[in-house]
Amino acid sequence: MTDIVDELKWRGLIALSTDEDALRKAFADGPVTFYCGFDPTAPSLHIGNLVQLITMRHIQNAGNFPLPLVGGATGLIGDPRPTSERTLNDPETVAAWVLRLRGQVERFLDFEGPHAARVVNNLDWTSGMSAISLLRDIGKYFRVNTMIAKEAVARRLNSDAGISYTEFSYQVLQGMDYLELNRRYGCTLQTGGSDQWGNLTAGTELIRKAEGKSVHALGTPLITKADGTKFGKTEGGAIWLDAEMTSPYAFYQFWLNADDRDVANFLRIFTFRSQEEIEELERQTVEKPAARAAQRALAEDVTTLVHGQEQLDRAIAASKALFGQGDLTELDAATLDAAVAELPQAQVGELASIVDLLAATGLVPSKSAARRAVKEGGAYLNNAKVTDEEAAPTEADLLHGRWLLLRRGKRSLAAVELVRTA
Repeated sequence: MTDIVDELKWRGLIALSTDEDALRKAFADGPVTFYCGFDPTAPSLHIGNLVQLITMRHIQNAGNFPLPLVGGATGLIGDPRPTSERTLNDPETVAAWVLRLRGQVERFLDFEGPHAARVVNNLDWTSGMSAISLLRDIGKYFRVNTMIAKEAVARRLNSDAGISYTEFSYQVLQGMDYLELNRRYGCTLQTGGSDQWGNLTAGTELIRKAEGKSVHALGTPLITKADGTKFGKTEGGAIWLDAEMTSPYAFYQFWLNADDRDVANFLRIFTFRSQEEIEELERQTVEKPAARAAQRALAEDVTTLVHGQEQLDRAIAASKALFGQGDLTELDAATLDAAVAELPQAQVGELASIVDLLAATGLVPSKSAARRAVKEGGAYLNNAKVTDEEAAPTEADLLHGRWLLLRRGKRSLAAVELVRTA
């Protein structure tokens, strides 16, 4: 088996490590019990969290024991954001989100076999702890000058918003998590994003002081895009792992639209393909960029990982059908709704002529331009070429009784929604 540290480095999954040589030896002497925390600050994880889940799976596959931690306690506090205080959610909401996140986490790790994962919740060891116990047993090991030097805290201290004692204390809770997992399960490695490095090392420092042990932390890099835009964001917001918050179709399209400059990096980070497979896809991207083989492989692998083969098949079918390579009528209502949500749209109260609808959607700048498009053979209704400038759709043309798909040329698409009044 390839050394797991080398594997993670090749994939670009190591940005920071407390002691790489010592960590490499720990893996060699293994198995290592390790953890990564996921706070329920939203009802779903997003693709930034996917970096951590995949990193955990790589380490588990190398013969180590994962402890995914869902932060029922830390989720009530929230780690310090760069600019302002978080809105504190009520305990009932956080508890519900804990269950949702737990279900998501469990899809990515193996909970059977010789290196079975175990989900833990830090509310189990904090809910019964008194303030006096926290201050006496844990707080005595923390030095304020060290705490304020942590990057996340320092940024807030230098901002107009400042930082509350609540968020300032977050690193104490996360450090205590590592200590507790070390005591309960022999956990000796914590992984997380490099932006969490101050919180990660709070735990290694606490264990060194309280237990006299040297343990490890590993920080993954923040993912960046070549065009300078923020990774994991679209005009509609974050890319979530929950199918109700980001549809499998939109999820698939996000990866399919990866920039040629990013796709090889994303393949290394977000898929389990071998170095040889990824290098071959890199070669194809250089030699035949229009084929977008690397993007298709990326989109298929990640969508299958998160949503399963059936949802991938539906997303591919929808993608093909939109551009005339499949039957639109075979798409189920949910998949069609997700597909047209990505397109320019016009809402109408009654069906009008194709010319009017082309102009209403913005596919053409005017009705006269719409007539030219029809005359030149470049206008389509539900993938059927329109040849009559006076043509108008009927109720029978509506997809699922609601949508019409218009296309100008090969690639310009828009949707018309019939909004029925009571």
